[in-house]
Amino acid sequence: MKLLNKYLEFAVFLMLSSGLITCSSAGSNENAVAKIDWDKFADYWYAGKAEITRYALEQARYGEIRKGEAVLIFVTENFLTDKQVKHEFGESENATTVLKLNFVRKFYTGIYPYSMMSSIFTPVDVSRWPTLKVTTTSQEWCGHTFTQFNHRDDKYKVQLRSYFQREGDQDFEVKSTLLEDEIWTKIRLAPNSLPTGEIEIIPGTQFSRFRHTELKPEKATAALKTEKDQSLSSTELQVYTIDYETLERKLVIRFEKELPFKIVAWEEHHTSGYGPGAEVMTTRAVKTHSVYTDYWTKNKKSDSHWREKLGLIY
Repeated sequence: MKLLNKYLEFAVFLMLSSGLITCSSAGSNENAVAKIDWDKFADYWYAGKAEITRYALEQARYGEIRKGEAVLIFVTENFLTDKQVKHEFGESENATTVLKLNFVRKFYTGIYPYSMMSSIFTPVDVSRWPTLKVTTTSQEWCGHTFTQFNHRDDKYKVQLRSYFQREGDQDFEVKSTLLEDEIWTKIRLAPNSLPTGEIEIIPGTQFSRFRHTELKPEKATAALKTEKDQSLSSTELQVYTIDYETLERKLVIRFEKELPFKIVAWEEHHTSGYGPGAEVMTTRAVKTHSVYTDYWTKNKKSDSHWREKLGLIY
């Protein structure tokens, strides 16, 4: 897990010197990326450490609110664009730097637990590359599922493995478009590059597991605004909202306005339960603890105090 810091710093230098992140008439995405303070970015994300944040979770499931916790782990690493795995050894012309997010969500429904995790791999140079890979697993006592997106040949190739009869094993393609899952990494990289207005977006893979919805582009309206909320942060916040037209779903993410754009809270408004009694409920998550460390070296019994620093329950 140890990062090749010199390599990563050199990669940023190459992007800057080659003009990949300069103001351009090619589109607002390049302009937004060019506004990032890349020296400050490198100081934070290329220091050989990860940001781990714990959130108090109130999860709507089966028509009731369940207490739980979510953890977001952000870290940069080297990634092979052809094999779409971590670049661990050898030289390759297909290596790039990605911001990886491991998104963990855990809660109980009565007697049995839910454990979900998504991994999102978004290249640091968001003006040049789309998100290359997303994987999501869901485990609960009814069974487990696995979903994977790989960006290849200007489309997403999707694998779905499920024990549910209606889903089974599927391999299919969807056109290359915005993923809800990559909103989280794009916020941390270049939030001003987030699209607004009428958009097309593929809903989040964790949401699709809850609702068993088809993984396909949906129409939505997106907005980015600024607000102050002293209960969440002493600094000014930005709020990104995605309101789906047909899914009875709205996602609201609040994050700090200044780099490194820390995510402080989010809400998901969606239908919970089944049948005519199903209602739109609100899932909420609010930041409680955060640490910045090379967690992959903290694997001894004596390191368990780090869990207390994070306030972890599960």
